[in-house]
Amino acid sequence: MKSFASDNYSGVHPTIFEALIEANEDHASSYGNDMYTEKAEAKFKSLFGDDTQVLFVFNGTGANVVCLQCAVHSFESIICAETAHICSDECGAPVKATGSMLQPIVTPDGKLTPELIDPYIKGIGNMHNVQPRVISISQTTEVGTLYQVEELSRLCEYAHVHGLLVHLDGARIANAVASLGVNVKACTVDCGVDIMSFGGTKNGLLMGEAILIFNPELARNAQYVRKQATQLFSKMRFISAQFVALFENDLWLTMARHSNHMAKLLEQEIKDLPFIEFTQPVEANALFVRLPEAMVKPLQQEFPFYLWDEQQFEARWMCSFDTTEDDIRLFVQHIKMLAEFQHLA
Repeated sequence: MKSFASDNYSGVHPTIFEALIEANEDHASSYGNDMYTEKAEAKFKSLFGDDTQVLFVFNGTGANVVCLQCAVHSFESIICAETAHICSDECGAPVKATGSMLQPIVTPDGKLTPELIDPYIKGIGNMHNVQPRVISISQTTEVGTLYQVEELSRLCEYAHVHGLLVHLDGARIANAVASLGVNVKACTVDCGVDIMSFGGTKNGLLMGEAILIFNPELARNAQYVRKQATQLFSKMRFISAQFVALFENDLWLTMARHSNHMAKLLEQEIKDLPFIEFTQPVEANALFVRLPEAMVKPLQQEFPFYLWDEQQFEARWMCSFDTTEDDIRLFVQHIKMLAEFQHLA
């Protein structure tokens, strides 16, 4: 059964599986001392710059934890949107791992701005106060919105003026790059991002994320932080080989463009239905809509999805690299059928 619950629900792209099979054919050195890891690191450096430090890890929470451990002390705080994955979906792992306080901020669209952050930049230099240190953002955000290049540049400039660092959770960075239509360096390191994750699991990989460090101060002890965080894989080639395949012929962008396109197609098919209300603009591969209460459970039984806000019956629908136009048509047909049955149309 296809679903619209999460791009984590999708399988592994066949090209990625082939890369895993190839990496399994012979012995290779462990802990990243292999040709696949060398190739993957070289590709990341070609995309982001030769000074980029690349660390491969198992999953998104691990990537965020290692990034933040590199950036903060326990007496410092991490500023984020209240919807941020590090705040709402990681079971307190960043707080436990860093000992640092999260400072969540309410946002209308999942995006932080200097104006929203400004009231929380206080007590700097006062030994009695937690010291602001990191602004953590997600690109795309958890509500499917995008930081435009100018917005991210302005935010990074604000952070650096105030002595703060910028961490970017890039679990869906491929979808952001595909939507923005610029190269990945232009919308990350060139904007001033200090450290980020580069997602693979939500874009066709079996497992694995990459940590990219642009600020040399944060890179100094990163390999030890990764080891202590239990994110160092002995058979590293099975993560890095996937990234080699992901970058071949821009597969990462091809898949992201497809999932974004499927989301826009779904938006087009339902935007005129009077009983559906969009709560966020569709800017990548996610749709956020408010549904009639009576429609939620019957629709979920046929096409699983999550309610983002159970009180408001706000649904999140995610499209993936393997979502097809037929999937969209069937989903829309079922929505319309339920509406007619429930006298909503």
